[in-house]
Amino acid sequence: MNLQVRYGGIAAVKGISFAVEQNEIVCLIGANGAGKTSTLKALARMIPSSGEIHYGRERIDALPSHDLIGKGLALVPEGRGIFARLTIAENLAMGAYHRNDTSAIGDDLEHIYSLLPRLKERAAQVAGTLSGGEQQMLAIGRALMGRPKLLLLDEPSMGLAPLMVEKVFEVVRMVAAEGMTILLVEQNAKLALEVCSRGYVMESGLITLADTSAALLADSRVRAAYLGE
Repeated sequence: MNLQVRYGGIAAVKGISFAVEQNEIVCLIGANGAGKTSTLKALARMIPSSGEIHYGRERIDALPSHDLIGKGLALVPEGRGIFARLTIAENLAMGAYHRNDTSAIGDDLEHIYSLLPRLKERAAQVAGTLSGGEQQMLAIGRALMGRPKLLLLDEPSMGLAPLMVEKVFEVVRMVAAEGMTILLVEQNAKLALEVCSRGYVMESGLITLADTSAALLADSRVRAAYLGE
């Protein structure tokens, strides 16, 4: 893969290779500035990069970002990125903009509402008036409306109160239990490793450790650097 991302003369991602298998939930952990968000943006073709990106049996690093949602790849961006002036229902509808299977869209909407009942209760509410945690749930729901096969989640706990972090990760667990393949970027290393089956540690644009989540949780280097132990 040898993925590289540069911002002018600064190398944010310095040639990394990793894999996420179907039905896995895998995390990228590391400090601020390690290159985690740049990696996700490169995978979603939101920023220029070099190296090969393979999705299924297809190479996608030359494709524009808007082609990827139809192929089953969706990004929930850092900071949520909801449409603040639209209602909850309108935001969810935007997640299915590329689809024309009206009946199935309706079924998926009801499924999202069953996963996220607070959104159903407030479907007509303007999204910008929601709490941070509710906006994060909406961002996840909007991505799921596209019927992705691979969900890229960027810092879902950022800026949230502990109770809302628990609720958001409960949703992540439910989505994973339904068989969704997930690549999770998360600063809360302990929480990420408890949710995921495998993890990669990024430092200064490089992957420095890769192992099962249980092994990383027990690793003294990870415990010292990211778990405060």
